[in-house]
Amino acid sequence: MSNDNMNNHQKLSRDIAGFLLQINAIKLNVEYPFTWASGLRSPIYCDNRRTLSYPKIRNSIASGLANLVSEHHPETELIAGVATGAIAHGVLTASNLNLPFVYVRSNAKGHGLGNQVEGCFEKNQKVVVIEDLVSTGKSSMAAIEALKEAGLNVLGMVSIFSYNLDVAVEKFRDGNCRFDSLSDYETLISMALDQGLISLEQLKELQTWRDDPAAWSASH
Repeated sequence: MSNDNMNNHQKLSRDIAGFLLQINAIKLNVEYPFTWASGLRSPIYCDNRRTLSYPKIRNSIASGLANLVSEHHPETELIAGVATGAIAHGVLTASNLNLPFVYVRSNAKGHGLGNQVEGCFEKNQKVVVIEDLVSTGKSSMAAIEALKEAGLNVLGMVSIFSYNLDVAVEKFRDGNCRFDSLSDYETLISMALDQGLISLEQLKELQTWRDDPAAWSASH
């Protein structure tokens, strides 16, 4: 990546993090942690569905995701969104790129045709997967595997936000799947500090969680 591209990506990453903080799509609370669906306790909670209510922000996200796809996967023939959080963002990205779109469910539909991948596609079509958020990477990799099982050629995944957890990095590496994100945890907490939303003490606590979420969760 050239220095210009790197600087542009860093600027976009900070812009996206700033947007997420501005509209409270990202909430930080060290004293009263959130409980994720997995049971893990965390000082951060991300709800990217809120971005859809803000035209300027959703357009910036769609443009950013489309640029990531074009930059890293110019041969892309199809966009897939992960249900349900990334369906809308996937559609917007596909529209930006003038590409067809499908979405992938967490499980095969329990009635009708029993589809897990919804939409029209062809075998071996080259697809990039859109995620709104990547935490442990478990559900993301499950979606990727479902697309592969449907006969698609998965080039990679791009997301709006990533916690950059080691467990997710390992899952993408083991699955031989490139992953890129518009913004990430380190950028987010740096922005929160710059904006006076957290103190230096809280920053250290947030960094401790990032280093070992399971241990932090167990002690809170």
